[in-house]
Amino acid sequence: MSGMSDVRLALHRQELEAGQGRGLSVSRWGLFWRRRHTRKALLHLTCEQLRDVGLTAEQARQEGLKPFWRS
Repeated sequence: MSGMSDVRLALHRQELEAGQGRGLSVSRWGLFWRRRHTRKALLHLTCEQLRDVGLTAEQARQEGLKPFWRS
């Protein structure tokens, strides 16, 4: 798998775990917040950190600039 696929799978797993046991509206807003937060964090990673997670700067930028409502 590519680094981007691994990151997406890990984030999706975290989103699913965060949504368990909560009401739909709370988990949906939590999901949106988590996406916004993690995507914003991608934009601030150093080249070394990106290399550690298997992403290029361009891949991180593309994912980081996606709107929070898009998966």
